[in-house]
Amino acid sequence: MGYKTYTCPIARDCGGCEWLAVPYPIQLRRKQEQVGRLLAAMAEEDGAALEPIRGMDDPVRYRHKAATPFAHRAHGRVACGFYAASTHRIVPCRDCLVEDARARRILNAVARTAERLHIPPYDEDRGTGVLRHAVVRCGWKTDDVLLTLVSRVPELRDERRVTTELRAACPEVTSIVLNVNDRRTNAILGHRSRTLHGPGVMHDRLLGCTFEIGPTSFYQTNPAQTEVLYQLALDGAASAHRALDAYCGTGTIGICAAAASNELQVIGVEKGREAVACARRNAAANNVGDRCSFVAADATEWMARAGSDERPDVVIMDPPRAGSTPEFLAGVARLAPSRVVYVSCNVVTQARDLELLRAHGYRLARVAPVDMFPHTKHVECVATLERRLSPRYAASIATVPLSRT
Repeated sequence: MGYKTYTCPIARDCGGCEWLAVPYPIQLRRKQEQVGRLLAAMAEEDGAALEPIRGMDDPVRYRHKAATPFAHRAHGRVACGFYAASTHRIVPCRDCLVEDARARRILNAVARTAERLHIPPYDEDRGTGVLRHAVVRCGWKTDDVLLTLVSRVPELRDERRVTTELRAACPEVTSIVLNVNDRRTNAILGHRSRTLHGPGVMHDRLLGCTFEIGPTSFYQTNPAQTEVLYQLALDGAASAHRALDAYCGTGTIGICAAAASNELQVIGVEKGREAVACARRNAAANNVGDRCSFVAADATEWMARAGSDERPDVVIMDPPRAGSTPEFLAGVARLAPSRVVYVSCNVVTQARDLELLRAHGYRLARVAPVDMFPHTKHVECVATLERRLSPRYAASIATVPLSRT
């Protein structure tokens, strides 16, 4: 029996789904092999289970966040779509196979509105113009749709008319926000946002919990697989009484863990004050505010000064693609939790960090890959570790400097 394959008219020019022509079961096999090359040896040494990758039943329409840049075209037209690989050339897109069906139509409507109202698109080379990007987030379990317009200037000309026309063209949009990014940068979003229509946020649900999502909030793009990912993390935290949710963002993993266990107390640590404020609102909205506390701090520094009454028996960590740091991992070892749950979007840096945790007295107990981004080379992985040394000995070796490879 042949495998089902997927086609896209702009796949060659866009390049975003580099494995689109590869049958999905073969994609999953490749990702499983990638994780195996990096983690199988240490898993075998520790007697850990390296589990089969969790894939999607139908790997389309999974992205609930989409974005477009804008650029000048002849005769006042505004280009939008995707940047071709390694260029600032925009490839037009009417519909994207992997995005929520609403997303690309809304983004294209922004470009047509900019044309009608003569809002000049941003020029990457000159640093001039107004409209840089648009970002749309679509609810998975809700009908909320948040549209963020990214501008070089703090105000758009005739903002009321802009809002009116966008609402008429896209009645499904429930909030419109203006985000200001006046820096010469490749980053899409700036630090300042202002609501033009609606509440300025959207809401979605994961594992039965409701979450507020703002224009700059981190929220996983593929919520269906996020539930799979988070459930694996919750499995690693099962029977714990106190959890540290490091790199907690807006609190999604910790709040889901608290909602799943009435015995669990969660401390979430995150640098961003806006994210922490959002996490507190999310905890209250899910009736776990009495068992979840969130701190605006550097997680490594927080661990260094944590008192004995704050020591967790499980640490859940979900760092960025660059992974964690030797200092953070040494801090985890000093706290000596009985388990560490490491959620990663980059198995290369995860493998490096797992070696450090193993040197600090932990053993791998479970490795579970998850396919969050079908048709791409990216793979996520949840690794659960258990402490194999006494807390006193683990804390003593945590002070030994380790080189980072």
